[in-house]
Amino acid sequence: MLKTRIIPCLDVKDGRVVKGVQFLELRDAGDPVEAAKAYDRAGADELCFLDITASHEARGILLDAVSRTAEACFMPLTVGGGVRKVEDIRTLLLAGADKVSINTAAVNDPDLVARAAEKFGAQCIVVAIDAKRVSGEGEPARWEIFTHGGRKPTGIDAIEFARLVAGKGAGELLVTSMDRDGMRSGYDIGLTRAISDAVNVPVIASGGVGGLDDLVAGVRDGGASAVLAASIFHFGQHTVGEAKAHMAAAGLAMRLDPTP
Repeated sequence: MLKTRIIPCLDVKDGRVVKGVQFLELRDAGDPVEAAKAYDRAGADELCFLDITASHEARGILLDAVSRTAEACFMPLTVGGGVRKVEDIRTLLLAGADKVSINTAAVNDPDLVARAAEKFGAQCIVVAIDAKRVSGEGEPARWEIFTHGGRKPTGIDAIEFARLVAGKGAGELLVTSMDRDGMRSGYDIGLTRAISDAVNVPVIASGGVGGLDDLVAGVRDGGASAVLAASIFHFGQHTVGEAKAHMAAAGLAMRLDPTP
């Protein structure tokens, strides 16, 4: 049985970790390098570093912050933000990333996913999907893709897009509910399950964790292979160790030994 992964997320703006509500109202949550060290000691399975304004500001990711974060931790590091071409992915991998997350560029050019997977291997290509529910009450559930840090609607159906990029060679999908982001009301299980059922690659549930039971639900009910969280870890509500113990007690397979 594959073990469920717990992935703390560092949303980074201007070189600092931030956390907001529905991609807005950002507040400071510390230095990314210090956070990486803390999560490494705590036994996190992976770490996600997202430069959340790189695409919106039409610039590249902050490579110095990436390289310093990579040097500080020994767990797998996924990095995203401002990726536009294959060369950007190479640069991030050379800076210390183990995986690279593509969001806006994958929407603009899904074939970028195929070119990247062919060049570097599907195992290090993650497609990030930021989706908002757009169906009305009583209608079949439907979610739309948003880009540029959740600022731009695309009219693209999230489930169809997930199938498309998985077929192009994405090794993993990071699925964030914009409706739930920062709300602490739990993952959008409908969205997570719909995408998990539609693709044959691992899905990371993201957006909305308010407590440890939400992590369990993301895997048990949403079908996710990994769960991503920020606020409950950044602000001391729970530790990674507590999360792993809680999920193990719920019957999920976890790696309980901290990273040396």
